[in-house]
Amino acid sequence: MALVQIHAGALHGVDALPVEVEVDAASSGNLDIKIVGLPDAAVRESIDRVRTAINNSGLSWPNKPITINLAPADIKKEGPIYDLPIAIGMAALNDKKNGALKEGALEKCAIVGELALDGRVRRVKGILPLTLEAKRQGRKAILVPAENAAEAAIVDGIYVYAIETISEAYALLRGDGNVKPEQLDREAFFQANQQYEIDFCDVKGQAHAKRAMEVAMAGGHNVLMLGSPGTGKSMIAKRLPTILPMMTEAEAIETTKIHSVAGLIHGGDSGFVATRPFRAPHHTISDAGLLGGSSNPSPGEVSLAHHGILFLDELPEFRRSTLEVLRQPLEDGYVTVSRAAGKFTFPSRFSMVCAMNPCPCGYLGDPARECRCSPNQIEKYRQRISGPLLDRIDLHVDVPAVNYSELRSDTGGESSAVIRERVEQARSIQLQRFVSSPDVNTNADMTSRLVTQHCYIGKKSERILEQAMDTLNFSARAHDRILKVSRTLADLEGSMDVKEHHIMEAIQYRTLDRNLWV
Repeated sequence: MALVQIHAGALHGVDALPVEVEVDAASSGNLDIKIVGLPDAAVRESIDRVRTAINNSGLSWPNKPITINLAPADIKKEGPIYDLPIAIGMAALNDKKNGALKEGALEKCAIVGELALDGRVRRVKGILPLTLEAKRQGRKAILVPAENAAEAAIVDGIYVYAIETISEAYALLRGDGNVKPEQLDREAFFQANQQYEIDFCDVKGQAHAKRAMEVAMAGGHNVLMLGSPGTGKSMIAKRLPTILPMMTEAEAIETTKIHSVAGLIHGGDSGFVATRPFRAPHHTISDAGLLGGSSNPSPGEVSLAHHGILFLDELPEFRRSTLEVLRQPLEDGYVTVSRAAGKFTFPSRFSMVCAMNPCPCGYLGDPARECRCSPNQIEKYRQRISGPLLDRIDLHVDVPAVNYSELRSDTGGESSAVIRERVEQARSIQLQRFVSSPDVNTNADMTSRLVTQHCYIGKKSERILEQAMDTLNFSARAHDRILKVSRTLADLEGSMDVKEHHIMEAIQYRTLDRNLWV
């Protein structure tokens, strides 16, 4: 066999591009190996690894000058995912000794995987987008590391073979292997993974805060919780995914793609992100860690929180410059990262939930503990958060300390399932409302035109809102966000119209210690 062609893929953002691995042997010349096609250092150094793995697997290495081309040549090839296809190509050049490959086998399938020195196939990241791309290219099957098989099997319409070793892969391509395609009951698998270990009923007291969280999740709004340490802010935030609507299969696949590219899918039976993601980055995170980037751009925290919750605890402790980069993904629902390697777009449609103390020590306004912060310290602490960022947070919620009787009560609050049912009903109303606007799924996503169209209010409500705007110096953005929250409150009641009490409650969610931001 003079030339062997194997189909593989390259990751580009959260998607994959088709790559063809061409392995050819010359009849004469120096016994060296050349890899061309814009490979990075990890691809170039794979040759010694592949050679050792082939020899330890009982296959033979061609004793000829070899050229390996990774096409197309204008796409940078990165990582160890080309180990297995290169090894198959090398072994196939000696097909007389190893046994000829089945006719058309390489044309019908895609192959990806990293190799160990003993010939085992190791897991790689990005299997889901690679499998989706193989299906789009018309491949009938894909050979993947066994640890990635559950993730790849999510894709319907393509045979997925879980490969343990090079020898196993080569025998399969010869037609005498015993590896069977992965069988997955996708619906049952999806439902089995839609389980949460925590519940909203664990939160004692905090009726006002829980009401605000329900409103925020029903309309996809951003929310800020303000309270002393130990009042339950983090506990509430961690349970917010449990009251969001269950993920659809399309949402789960899109979210899993992001986590797969980031290398966060660890194989086994959990190769699927079927529950709403909850990401809580530490306040020392960099801009690149939050948005995504570095020389080889990968998804940041805002993209890993796609279709879920991004929780920023101790909000003023984040660097101000880091917080300011959140403005674009909050408005647009995606992040664009430009590097020398190209422009990468990562989806980032999430609900931002923030928590902070009222002052550096945390006890300003606490009825039981004395605040020891000076006015100057309090002012500096509060000014770490810019007004434009706060304007993009729809609800500002006070989370007071829980009294002893509520804390020791045997009766918890409503369960997540009960709250989620109301949230789902409100979300279904919004989906019907925005059926002609495919980029708008919730009230929080409404444009100014849609706000005017769907948030009509009567004269009495107009007077209430006008008075609030004048008295509290709200911005034009705050005006629209009050109307969006009012629309969500009406949806939770099943009301067609936005009424006076909806406007008043929405205003109340933006009047928390107004002097805090002066």
